[in-house]
Amino acid sequence: MNAENKENAKQPHTLSLRDRGSLEMRGVTDVISFDEETIELSTVCGDLTVDGRELHIKVLNLAQGIVSVDGTVTALTYAEDRKSDSKGGKGFFGRRGR
Repeated sequence: MNAENKENAKQPHTLSLRDRGSLEMRGVTDVISFDEETIELSTVCGDLTVDGRELHIKVLNLAQGIVSVDGTVTALTYAEDRKSDSKGGKGFFGRRGR
């Protein structure tokens, strides 16, 4: 993790969606991929997929962790946290007595 991403990890992750047409995000550490229908981002809270139509990245400032998107947003989806899966934690019932 470089110094820029370490700085982003300190800030909170926020989303502001106005009328499904203007989305502003903070706490973004990287843009994984994008096209007019899908934008995949890494955030301080995990990977986020923005689905929609005619999506355009209006502002991209990874130094400050800010991404702003215009278009029609149809879904916001966070990926499952792979770190918790790899620890073998299967919730309360998956734990064995110590």
